[in-house]
Amino acid sequence: MNMEMDKKDAENAPLDAEQFAAICKALGHPARVRIIKHLKAMDRCICGQIVEILPLAQSTVSQHLKQLKAAGLIRGEIEGMKTCYCLDHDALERFKRMAAMI
Repeated sequence: MNMEMDKKDAENAPLDAEQFAAICKALGHPARVRIIKHLKAMDRCICGQIVEILPLAQSTVSQHLKQLKAAGLIRGEIEGMKTCYCLDHDALERFKRMAAMI
């Protein structure tokens, strides 16, 4: 019953237009969409692995990762000399719910 209430509350919650717009902006570049798709398939990977799949310089990929992270779509954890990235699945689910409200 409590889970049912939570779902109903989420459906009736107001759309956070600022957050929705920020995520849409972050997904507004084909390279960032490819990064999201790759992270979804791989679960997690380091920046260097992403550079290998995109025809972009490492610094450009890093900028795209920074924008996705700022929008809350991905998380990055430092592991030694490298940063390992993964999707924030909760953020993607929130985005799906927000998109369904429109």
